[in-house]
Amino acid sequence: MNLRGIVLGIAIFVLTLFVTVYGVNTFYSEPYYEDFCPNSYLDVSEMNEEVCFENGGKWIEGGSGYCDSDYVCRESYELAKERHSMNVFLISLPLGILILLGGFYFFKLDSVGVGLMLGGVGTMLRGIGSYWRYTEDWLRFMISLFGLVIVIYFTYRFDKNFSKKDKKKK
Repeated sequence: MNLRGIVLGIAIFVLTLFVTVYGVNTFYSEPYYEDFCPNSYLDVSEMNEEVCFENGGKWIEGGSGYCDSDYVCRESYELAKERHSMNVFLISLPLGILILLGGFYFFKLDSVGVGLMLGGVGTMLRGIGSYWRYTEDWLRFMISLFGLVIVIYFTYRFDKNFSKKDKKKK
């Protein structure tokens, strides 16, 4: 692959990421904090634990104490954000795999195939990264192990296919 091919492959990689990220965001938008906590400032003359709780807050002890007025709505927002991240993971991982396989099997021009394969890897990383902070270590381990096995498998397949092409050329 010459320099032009490398530049085109990189362009295809970057644009594939843009298409997948903004495509997922277009059809599956993330939750906004303001939708859960539109105006969380409590305007009451006397704040105490009971008033705080009745208005969806959580009373924080210490000193004179204070009301965390966003507590309940923030918890709902964080749960929605976690669910959204999990769904982005469940959408992006198979989408990235399909793009990777499509780049490998259906595009014989190296710059296009390699660019799409990189775009598929980037799409998978985006999906994994969106849910990574919510996962347990054992799940991180399993995802990483699965990814490593798949990449090694396709590396051997890739090398095997190119070895056959090289033999035919000679």
